[in-house]
Formats: sequence, structure tokens, C-alpha cells
Amino acid sequence: MYPNLPSLNSLKVFDAAARLGSFKKAAEELFITPTAVSHQIKNLEETLGSQLFERKTRAIRLTEEGRLLAETTSRVFQQLAAAIGEIANSNRVISVSTTSSFAALWLVPHLERFYQKHPGIEISISTSEQIDNIERDRHIDIAIRYGEFDPKTENTTRLITESVGMYATPNYLSTITDIEQAQLLETKWINQSLTSFSWESLLGDFNKNLTIRQYDQEHHVIQAALASQGIALVSSLLVQNALQNKWLVPYKNTDIKHKANGLSYYAVTPSRNINNKSVTSFLYWLTEEIK
Repeated sequence: MYPNLPSLNSLKVFDAAARLGSFKKAAEELFITPTAVSHQIKNLEETLGSQLFERKTRAIRLTEEGRLLAETTSRVFQQLAAAIGEIANSNRVISVSTTSSFAALWLVPHLERFYQKHPGIEISISTSEQIDNIERDRHIDIAIRYGEFDPKTENTTRLITESVGMYATPNYLSTITDIEQAQLLETKWINQSLTSFSWESLLGDFNKNLTIRQYDQEHHVIQAALASQGIALVSSLLVQNALQNKWLVPYKNTDIKHKANGLSYYAVTPSRNINNKSVTSFLYWLTEEIK
């Protein structure tokens, strides 16, 4: 099929010698003798009808033809190694793209439970507030997104419809007797397409002077609350760990469970991974764990 190509083995030997600048080092890397390396290079030069190395007493140097071939073999072997690595790891490593807040406050704290059930699968997490095109980006195996869920969109699974609550540390709440005395914490989304929820929209015509501080990441709001800086209006899902450890408590022992304008967490699977057993296992675990 490729009649003009020399043997793959001779190209591999040449690539090692060109990369390491030594027949001896190439032999050590390939677990063969320097004589075998020299023999392979000589045969390759005879096949190509060009000298690839200038032989010095204690060194070798690529000729112009050798430099051209070395640039090509280096690129091709790197691409080949990357493709083989991707195929070999496709069923063992899952790349998950999601928001910073979801990754830090829910996914990472729960991952150990996934590993206990699926010890042969590793999860690699990447975070972004932008929506990636996962059909084109083959580095993403599944995406967990936050926004308005469209059930008509193919290969999407609703995980949970968001609700929000008011939370603070017990220590902070002991210092105030009325919400007017409190610093109120909320998120101002970077993604302007998301419908926001705020203290003002929640309290409506609540006729008091409110002190409100905004952050553009929800996990920053929660961190501020954990530092006893105020009462946070945040996701009831993302504070689960803090509530279980009693680092945060609902304001006045109530959780308003205000539906966040229909916003949901949902998973999107690229069509190439619909039948990927590892991705399917992760998605099933995710839907069960998040309930």
C-alpha cells in the first residue's frame, strides 16, 4: 500500500538516534546493540539513496536530508503514541468537564464513592464556565452543565433541578439578631445567559437597608460564608458537605428551597461515547448519587 516507505523498525531506530544524537544511546533505549543501530541506519540510507548522518570520531550529526526525515519521524511517532494512548486509556480514564463550583463542592467530595464501586476507572476533571463543543473536542468524554435543561436535546440527562437556601456559620448567626444586621452574600453569574437569583428578588419589597456582597463564582460565596463573613444565598446541593459537617446551618433553621428559576444540573454525552461502558457507568452513578 505504501511501496516507497522503508521498514517501520528502521525508522524507529533512526528516530531514536536522531533524537538522542548517539547510536549508543539509541541502542540503550531500544535494548539492542550499537552495531545493530548502525546496521539499521546504513540500510535505511541505502534504501533512500541519501546520507542521513555525518559520522564523526565521537559524535554523529544530521545531514540536511537527515534533519528533514527526523522532523517527520518525530511528529509521526508522537501522533502515533498519542493516538495509541488515547485508545488504550479510553475505557479507564474519563475526562469530565464541569463548572468550578460543582467540581469543587460536589463532584470531588463524592468521587471516592464512585471509585469504591468502579476501582478500574479514573476520573479526570476539567473546569470551565464556558460551554465546550464536546462533539468536536475529543478530550472531553462527558460534560456536566448548569442552566436551563431542554429535554429535546439529544444525549442529555437531567441530574437535579436546582434549589437555593440561606446559610451561614453558627458562629456568625450568633452575632446577629436580624437580617438587617447581616452581610448578605450572593452570586453574580459570569455567564449572563443564566437567570440569576438574588436577595432582592427573594425578599421583594422587604423594606430594610440590606448590605449585599457579590462574587462571580458560587463556591467563592460559600467560602465567604464558611469564613463567617455573612449569610449566603446559594445552592442547596453545593452546601451538602458543609451542612453534614455542621460548618454551615440554614438561617433561622429553615431552608427556603427556593427553586432557582428552573435551572438544573444536567449531563451531556457526546454521540461517540453513548456505548462507552465506562462513561455509562459514571453517568448511572452520577444520577443515583445526586438524588
